[in-house]
Amino acid sequence: MKIGVYVINLDRSVARREALWQQAAALGLELRRVEAVDGRAIDPKDWVDLDEESFKRNNGRSVVPGEYGCYRSHLKAFSTFLETDDDAAIVIEDDIQLVGDLVKRAAAILDAVPKAEMVKLFNHRTVWFHRTATSRLGDEVGRAFHGPQGSAACNLYTREGARKALQNLKVMRYPVDIALERGWQSGLAVFTVREDIVSLGALKKQTEIASIADYRKYKFTGAKRMVTHFVRAREYLRRIGFALRA
Repeated sequence: MKIGVYVINLDRSVARREALWQQAAALGLELRRVEAVDGRAIDPKDWVDLDEESFKRNNGRSVVPGEYGCYRSHLKAFSTFLETDDDAAIVIEDDIQLVGDLVKRAAAILDAVPKAEMVKLFNHRTVWFHRTATSRLGDEVGRAFHGPQGSAACNLYTREGARKALQNLKVMRYPVDIALERGWQSGLAVFTVREDIVSLGALKKQTEIASIADYRKYKFTGAKRMVTHFVRAREYLRRIGFALRA
């Protein structure tokens, strides 16, 4: 199986790019750069394929410019992957700390769970994990009942998974990390590892998307968030049902 490693990286993020490529060279990994979309450089009037009302209802806030760019960047990575002859792709963001056996472990995971179309290799949380299989290299793979798990920093995709993501997630209604987890809606066979394969690197606190303070400025308060609470309760039940089908 031929697995490519695709790195989403902004043109202006030179330090991140240099640090990651130095890691890769030391580990013997080949990286393919995907030029990230800079959401801050695009006038909101020019944003495309965004269902703004659904986003506000689903998330209880407005879209942060950086996360609009992040969403478009991941879709661009899928298109880039599908233009190659790779059988699968590991799509990473440029603040990841690489490991030398990343590709081997990814291949072993797809062998262990052949029905998987996307596998999260890094999460902010993995709570109430339901195991489907264990790869020959020891990685437990399954689904989590609790979520969102957070982060799209390192995900593994098959060609079918990338095609489904491009087709069914074209319109932005959630941040990209949440949208990709929602296999019950997108049709992607989404799985996750119990223990992270990679970690965040030294530049993790230097966010290119938005700070906590930035997110707070876009967040609704009071009655404007009531519908969001109902949406999240429904999503939680759907997540549980999805995990049980692993």
